[in-house]
Amino acid sequence: MSDDIWEVYAVRYAEHQRKAAENYIGGDPHDVLQPLDYFVWVIKNDKRTFLVDTGFDQPVGTRRGRTVITPIDQGLKRLGVEPDKVEDIIISHMHYDHCGNVDMFPRARYHVQDKEMNYCTGRCMCHKQLRNSYEEGYVVSMLSKVFAGRVTFHDGVSELAPGITLHHIGGHAMGLQSIRVKTKRGFVMLAADAVHLFPHLDEARIFPTTYNLGEVLEGYETLKRLASSRNHIVPGHDPAVMKIYPAASPQLTGLVIRLDVDPKV
Repeated sequence: MSDDIWEVYAVRYAEHQRKAAENYIGGDPHDVLQPLDYFVWVIKNDKRTFLVDTGFDQPVGTRRGRTVITPIDQGLKRLGVEPDKVEDIIISHMHYDHCGNVDMFPRARYHVQDKEMNYCTGRCMCHKQLRNSYEEGYVVSMLSKVFAGRVTFHDGVSELAPGITLHHIGGHAMGLQSIRVKTKRGFVMLAADAVHLFPHLDEARIFPTTYNLGEVLEGYETLKRLASSRNHIVPGHDPAVMKIYPAASPQLTGLVIRLDVDPKV
């Protein structure tokens, strides 16, 4: 396999049962459940492994009413990824469900957008509505990693490795970044929370937790431009991805899916 072609996996670790109305600004007319799944993502080839996001731990999940399905370290190990050997972690943004498990990856260097660290350590955190999605302990831990020389900051677009680029999107959070990955099926966009659910992208709807509405909508167009097709965009929380992509192996059904192969759509 070429050095710039990567395998991509989604590791499901938690879920939250909620009504559809909770997932859209303006609500939703259908009185139905529309749960969220929670993932971290693995990008790897035979030479390197990158982890995208680190999820939340059990105490935070319990306090916030989220159900942990499989602890992240267990899910990663079942995929053959040892947490204490991970060397590079891309943090899509610093919301609680994307940057926890702060001591699980002792060797890792973290890749964060400048704007996100400015956001979660600056004046916006004076507002309860904005800081609600952040965990103080997780933010403080990332600051400690900055002082330990374990954080690389990015501004806009960065090539992290051949075939992997980071793209500042904003919108949902000031410094949200999505990840473009070259795979054997084309360019896959790991949207993270630039798209929570497929209907957000397909119907130009917006998740209620939002810093800038215009950036969210422009972000959808950016994702479409960067991905090889609509079917190459992977939303950050949609349970549908577990149904349309194959399991990484029969033993990992319901836990790990493979995103560098075509979905069943």
